[in-house]
Amino acid sequence: MTAEAWRDHLVSLDEWDAMPEDKNLELVDGVLHVAASPEPRHQRAGRRLAHSLEMQLPDELSIETEVDVLLKVLPRATVRKPDIVVVPVATWGDGRRRFTAADVLLAVEIVSPGSEKTDRQVKPDEYAEAGIPHYWIVEFDDESISLGAYVLVDGRYEYVGGGTGKVELLSPAPLVIDLDALTLNR
Repeated sequence: MTAEAWRDHLVSLDEWDAMPEDKNLELVDGVLHVAASPEPRHQRAGRRLAHSLEMQLPDELSIETEVDVLLKVLPRATVRKPDIVVVPVATWGDGRRRFTAADVLLAVEIVSPGSEKTDRQVKPDEYAEAGIPHYWIVEFDDESISLGAYVLVDGRYEYVGGGTGKVELLSPAPLVIDLDALTLNR
């Protein structure tokens, strides 16, 4: 099945589940959205950030990349694919195709050309509405990489830290992220 086959109607969650797992799509209010393939710098940063998190998080938490997260079912389904999520190990490996927003402690988006508005405005609003407690956004400019960390307070994300270089954060666990190491050519 391809995205072309679903252009004439809103896609149900059952139809979404029938599509191939390796789809480069997200489902937003029943409408398929093509997720642009990330550029190499984005992919490298994502792999390295996931590895850094995996090495620092407590054993009861797990890192997953490019997995479906069900944000809402009704009135029309929304399924997003954050670059990285942190979930309790207890939710991992139970055979399901996706996580629910209630499973996700942290959603991370790495901004790429073409995803700026979605990653900066749309997804944080969707993640907050779905109740995901932590949101990080990683951004590049010509000379550096930065991270903004947010925590959910009264249904809205509030900035709790970040910056460039080495960033220390206390939640969802005590972490030190060396942002410059995420894009080094080595």
